[in-house]
Amino acid sequence: MTDKRKKKLRREGGFTLTEIMVVVFIIGLLSSVVLFNVLGARTDAQVKTAKVNIVALSQALEQYALDAYDYPTQQQGGLEALIKRPDNMPAGASYRTGGYLQKSSIPLDPWGRPFVYKRPGDKSGRAYDLFSYGADGKEGGEELDADIGNWDQ
Repeated sequence: MTDKRKKKLRREGGFTLTEIMVVVFIIGLLSSVVLFNVLGARTDAQVKTAKVNIVALSQALEQYALDAYDYPTQQQGGLEALIKRPDNMPAGASYRTGGYLQKSSIPLDPWGRPFVYKRPGDKSGRAYDLFSYGADGKEGGEELDADIGNWDQ
């Protein structure tokens, strides 16, 4: 092989450091865009799930109130009264066999915390407030950290 040919092969044999860095930068940029969009969809889904669970629990509370003539009190176990008959139900009240939820436990909010049930309600203008503290788990907040409750219905 001649010297000219060896030099030509050496020049065409691989990528420069600059080319590799450009490719790595482009891959990082694309993956960050995809990751940002996926995480945004996840948090939106968590908020929607919390709202759906609040509606389902509210419907169960309404059914309980029809049978027991009132919403469960904290002394009756709050939301637990939807899955287990309270000992101190009013006279003449009935309780649905199997409770008022299809599951044998009260669902947690999408962030793994129990829903808050307060009776009497003050935020919703109803007999009770039912809500999640949102992503941050603290009262109040804005956007994803905002409380999600039956006052949104």
